[in-house]
Amino acid sequence: MAELTNKVVVEVRTSFGKGAARKIRAQNKIPAVLYGHGTEPQHVTLPGHQILLLTRKANAILELDIDGVAQTTLVKDIQRDPVRQIIEHIDLVVIQLGEKVTVDIPVHVEGDAAPGTLVSLEANTLSLEVDATKIPQNIVVSVEGLEEGTQILAKDIELLDNATLLTDPDALVVNVTAEVEQDLGEGEDEAPATGDVVAETAE
Repeated sequence: MAELTNKVVVEVRTSFGKGAARKIRAQNKIPAVLYGHGTEPQHVTLPGHQILLLTRKANAILELDIDGVAQTTLVKDIQRDPVRQIIEHIDLVVIQLGEKVTVDIPVHVEGDAAPGTLVSLEANTLSLEVDATKIPQNIVVSVEGLEEGTQILAKDIELLDNATLLTDPDALVVNVTAEVEQDLGEGEDEAPATGDVVAETAE
């Protein structure tokens, strides 16, 4: 299997509108717009399968080849079909070495809190200003052994040296609470799971 590369050969497109976009997607390609520094937006077409793989991670960096001209870009926005979840359109921005960009980074929780507790992830992402070429894939927050009543705020989370927190520093990110006992009738003797991350569901 060939190694996946972020070097993408793109085509400049001159046809626009919904009809043109449908024709592009029918060819397993993706319409996109490239926004530069003080330049007019450039309309391009991206290879569908390669982009689908590269954009599995948030804030993907793509090295575009546009008619032989190299451009380093950041995937800024992905529009998907709400039902089929296929990529319909992508917005890209040109980035330069040493430039700072604003991005939303996913928060991941790891570890097991103390027995008899529930861990609630209150913020799925944190907004950061970071070096455009050093964007972290995620922010890992450990809850190992944390007791009931522990709260982790945005300002408590250790960030990379190049990152500046833009989210409200006092925003609640992780909340550790006591497990709520439920009246399960005949199943009252069953021991509930402990230290789990809460995922609320509707009955």
